[in-house]
Amino acid sequence: MPFDNTYARDLEGLYARSKPAGSPAPRLLRLNSDLANELGLDAEEMSSAAGLAVFAGNVVPAQAQPLAQAYAGHQFGGFSPQLGDGRALLLGEIVDRHGRRRDISLKGSGRTPFSRRGDGKAALGPVLREYLMGEAMHVLGIPTTRALAAVATGATVQREQLLPGAILTRVAASHLRVGTFEYIAARDDEVLLRRLADYAIARHYAPLTSTPDPYLGLLQEVVERQASLVARWMGVGFIHGVMNTDNMTISGETIDYGPCAFLEHFDPRAVFSSIDTSGRYAYGNQPAIAQWNLARLADALLPLIDADAESAAQRAGAAVEAFAERFDFHWTSVLRLKLGLDGGGEDDRALADDYLTLLSQHRIDFTLAFARLADAAQGNDTPLRALFGSAAAALELWLQRWRERTRAVGTSPHELKEALRCTNPIYIPRNHLVEAALAAAVERDDLAPFERLLLVLEHPFDEHAAYSALAEPAPAEQTENYRTFCGT
Repeated sequence: MPFDNTYARDLEGLYARSKPAGSPAPRLLRLNSDLANELGLDAEEMSSAAGLAVFAGNVVPAQAQPLAQAYAGHQFGGFSPQLGDGRALLLGEIVDRHGRRRDISLKGSGRTPFSRRGDGKAALGPVLREYLMGEAMHVLGIPTTRALAAVATGATVQREQLLPGAILTRVAASHLRVGTFEYIAARDDEVLLRRLADYAIARHYAPLTSTPDPYLGLLQEVVERQASLVARWMGVGFIHGVMNTDNMTISGETIDYGPCAFLEHFDPRAVFSSIDTSGRYAYGNQPAIAQWNLARLADALLPLIDADAESAAQRAGAAVEAFAERFDFHWTSVLRLKLGLDGGGEDDRALADDYLTLLSQHRIDFTLAFARLADAAQGNDTPLRALFGSAAAALELWLQRWRERTRAVGTSPHELKEALRCTNPIYIPRNHLVEAALAAAVERDDLAPFERLLLVLEHPFDEHAAYSALAEPAPAEQTENYRTFCGT
């Protein structure tokens, strides 16, 4: 692995050196060959005993400089001035085939100086969940961290019960977070803050280096990327579940798939995370929480934005306030695509909002309600009406309005069907399917359900009769009682 280590070189004071604990009897569960090739790595070599030794934490590559990153974070609104990588190690960075710098890190590789009372390990279920979710989101076109490899360690970890241990090798544009900036701000170290901001700009927003206000520009760019990201999440019914500031990246990638879940019937109040007892991170709250998190980034950047405190607050505040407008723009764009509309209709947002209201009122599956519009585009309303069941009459007026609007777009029924089919997935990581796949792996050492689900999720827009059961929602009572849990 041709590692480079700019984080280690440029940001001393924001990490602690550490080494992986190693695995007693490692076994490669899955290698992401496509990602390995994208990174310029030899997939065959990565699948070998030598590759396994690296992924298992038994061998540190010669050019790697393993370290645990330091960061702070607001967790459910409360500030923790020091968190940091308690079970992850950044091995280093690789420049991929497209010239993009990518972090390579191990997750679940053992204790670090930031582990506090934790064991630094990861259980098999959460590792496979992150693999599944990251790949599904990637194929859906949503910026995300991804898994390069999943390894069973041969050891057990103690949670509520003994579970098989595992390590995930995670790839990210970087692991810089809002919480990274908060860590420095809490220590009032403007020199280190400037170094971090300059590093983030050079790595993710290089054109800002030649602008008169690069630090304000950094905040504005992160606002824009997060507005787009959250809109895309919501377009596939994704609920992150733990939108703490240490889980919001500067790059605009999705990170941390601990207690995440997907909507079944459309419900803006939907929350599945067992630790989100107040519904702070419910599906419909995600835009407001993203803006709240960005305000924390703005607070940290104030000394760099303007030497005059009042002016800095005003300028940063305006950047954060712009999030609402930018999110609305991106969310409207997502909804237009999901309905097969161009940008020319003034009433498009009202049409979309009225459809979402119908879905909410009649508890209609979010994913299938949009996927079945492709059939309706060519006049086959039967699959869509079947979703509504006895409430199908409530759909009629909206369908008439939608057809009038799509005719105004000027595309043929076949073109509209294809556009909708390529936008609205038929398969998502449905919660009950994910849980069944993870249970088979953990309880029976059976990866076949995981592999089958992953295969389908890698082609989410291609419907196959053989996989029809994987497109169906869980029974209502199962969804009502479904809870996700943090992998720690």
